Amino acid sequence: MPGRFITLEGIEGAGKSTQQAVVCDCLQQAGIAVELTREPGGAALSERIRSLLLDPANQGMAVDTELLLMFAARAEHLQRTIRPALAAGRWVLCDRFTDATYAYQGGGRGVARERIALLETFVQGQLRPDLTLLFDLPPHVGLRRARGRSAPDRFEAEAEAFFERARAEYLRIAEREPRRVRRIDADRPSAAISAELRDLLTAYVADCRGHG
Repeated sequence: MPGRFITLEGIEGAGKSTQQAVVCDCLQQAGIAVELTREPGGAALSERIRSLLLDPANQGMAVDTELLLMFAARAEHLQRTIRPALAAGRWVLCDRFTDATYAYQGGGRGVARERIALLETFVQGQLRPDLTLLFDLPPHVGLRRARGRSAPDRFEAEAEAFFERARAEYLRIAEREPRRVRRIDADRPSAAISAELRDLLTAYVADCRGHG
């Protein structure tokens, strides 16, 4: 069975990190080799770019700079981590990918979708996620969770309205691509979300095996 590319998306505090471990465990129990990664980051140089993007000291960063740094990190991530893992038959499980760029830089910052799409094609070619799990919840809930953990990074420090726009863009993506994007209600107890994910992944793996 070929490798599959699964992404986890959602605004701050949606619980992606917690549930990534559940998804990974479910896949491994099914006998699947999994590569865990994240964006921005996932490769040595990409992690250095991540530090620039998240540093609150860079709060005045130009929107175009932010967008191009995101795709620079992604290009390295694809070259060093994602493509080699998929070529080796492993399943890649990534905490955020290009949907986050459409949501944060597109919805949040107001960058035109067409500009992001040009960079997406330039950097990724035809590569797109096979399955995206969108952890959706109201921004005020997510921000309360995120800001209660530690000092906010450059994105977590944004106003709630920024995340309202980002969430709205995520939901538009889910509406446009219902076969790829599965919306998960993240405003529930963690155990309920985990149970839903296990059912979803069990069915997805069975379907993948059925179709080779």
